[in-house]
Amino acid sequence: MDLHLAGQHAIITGAASGIGAAAALALAAEGASLTLADRDEPGLKDLAGELGDDGAEVITVTADLATAAGAAAAAAAGPEADILVNNVGICQFRAFGDLTDGDWDATWQTNVMSAVRMCRAVLPGMRARHYGVIVNMASDLARQPEPFAADYAASKAAMLSLTGVLARAEGPDVRVVAVAPGPILTPLWLREGGLAEHLAATRGLPPREAAQAEIADRGIPAGRLGTPEEVASVITFVASPRASYMTGCCVHVGGGSYRGI
Repeated sequence: MDLHLAGQHAIITGAASGIGAAAALALAAEGASLTLADRDEPGLKDLAGELGDDGAEVITVTADLATAAGAAAAAAAGPEADILVNNVGICQFRAFGDLTDGDWDATWQTNVMSAVRMCRAVLPGMRARHYGVIVNMASDLARQPEPFAADYAASKAAMLSLTGVLARAEGPDVRVVAVAPGPILTPLWLREGGLAEHLAATRGLPPREAAQAEIADRGIPAGRLGTPEEVASVITFVASPRASYMTGCCVHVGGGSYRGI
């Protein structure tokens, strides 16, 4: 299916790994040019090399999206955005009582204010061209929180609210859609101090076995962790003109992890 993305320019935050990197590869495969922003300079360099080998047009920006300066640098680095993917995020797997004011502020600045600032930067151009798509990365934990990472769950609930507000404020010219992954095999799970390690300590199992046990206990119908590529396919579709009647909504990509109706 041709998604009609050739010639469009996308900005992706948190693009150096995981879902962000997979989204970059998927959008480039559909003909979009890219601005990729992350504080992980080596990761950006490796991804840009891979994309360049495939003929994609890529600009990279090494920046901390939790800051106003970082968001401004990402927005100004390339052509005006037709598509913005607000993907950057952090998650600390801590009990509520262990989270400090500093932890809450760091999560809010990275997960929410980065998106607010990026939207402020790209919306004037989208309004002027009467076209644009913003994809906000949420989480199944936004609507179905677990007893850890309270700051993360609250920040992702805020992303759902931001999506609804902007969709109403900026329609019909600009579409705003949230994508809510469930448990996805990304560095968030596998890095040192990530969720798999946290579950390993809790369950007394090796990290990957502990992660699989968590999936089983949650009763997720798919029976496994998802992949970044599976989420990226959905991001690419909702960002495309093929999804032209989708706005103000949340698309869950979690193997059935969200049980609401």
